[in-house]
Amino acid sequence: MDLTIRDIAKMAGVSPATVSKIINNYEGISERTRQKVYKVIEDTKYQPTFSAKSLATKKSNLIGLIYAGKINVDFKHPFFNEVVNSFKKAVGSLGYDLLLFSNEQFYQGESKYLERCKHFHVDGCLVIAGDEIEEAVHEIAKSNIPSVGIDLKLEGPRSSYIMTDNAKIGSKVVEYLYLNQVRNIAYIGGKQDSLIASIRNIGFIDAMNQFGLPIHKDWIHYGDFFEDSGYEAMKEILSGDKLPQAVFAASDMMALGALKAIKEHNLSVPEDIQLIGCDDIEACRYSNPPLTTVKQDKQKLGKLAAYMLEDLIKDDLNICDVKVDPELVPRGSTIEL
Repeated sequence: MDLTIRDIAKMAGVSPATVSKIINNYEGISERTRQKVYKVIEDTKYQPTFSAKSLATKKSNLIGLIYAGKINVDFKHPFFNEVVNSFKKAVGSLGYDLLLFSNEQFYQGESKYLERCKHFHVDGCLVIAGDEIEEAVHEIAKSNIPSVGIDLKLEGPRSSYIMTDNAKIGSKVVEYLYLNQVRNIAYIGGKQDSLIASIRNIGFIDAMNQFGLPIHKDWIHYGDFFEDSGYEAMKEILSGDKLPQAVFAASDMMALGALKAIKEHNLSVPEDIQLIGCDDIEACRYSNPPLTTVKQDKQKLGKLAAYMLEDLIKDDLNICDVKVDPELVPRGSTIEL
């Protein structure tokens, strides 16, 4: 038979509230009463339920993890997977567990994240950005539930967000290629209605203009950050009369798709076309040739997000948005002079 707090209280001759306070280490209980309740708990091998603990302490030690958007990145995207693993390790060391929220229907109704946060008494939320973000995500930010967005601007009384300084990514790529005598550069960007993609797109164009480099419209195409779109975009670029010296793809996965298209066209990387990606996913090290990329510090992003959320939960600090500097990592897909 499953015992309840009421059962333990009856056996010990105290109130259920007293048992709850003892379980959750509240002060103000006599040592004699405490030992009497402990003995009943030990004799019956009673294990307090999660709900009993959370109701008593007003704290669940649960963090809601939301992959937001009608088109979400979920576990398939290696960049976000590494960020979440870093976040999970950091919040675990702080004493929290993760609760993954589906963006499908909840109790046959609409996907209301705020309702679920309250239902499960989460202490805070981490929100990972996909495409076509639901308004339900911003309801959390506007509420009193602490929340941190990754690659998603969350603005509210107890909300903040963190992302790589995406405006610097294109600048680092163009400067690197310029210093290595590359002047004709093609670009494969992400979806134009994506916040992160648009920042990277603008950063690339601004850097090209800064160095006075020609911008060829036929060499600018857009994908969805995944391999197939990079492959198709690269085929479009290769179908033109003139080939670029280098291609910058705004994600490593699109760059790997572009690499496949270049090889199918009987061209070599980096001898015929140099290639640069973005994110520094693990596959970059094992492609042929290894892919030059702009590294987003996934470990730092995840760890910072965890500590930011912890401070928001504790109301310790008034945290503004945080941007992490990217780093260009040269490998075999480019040529250094």
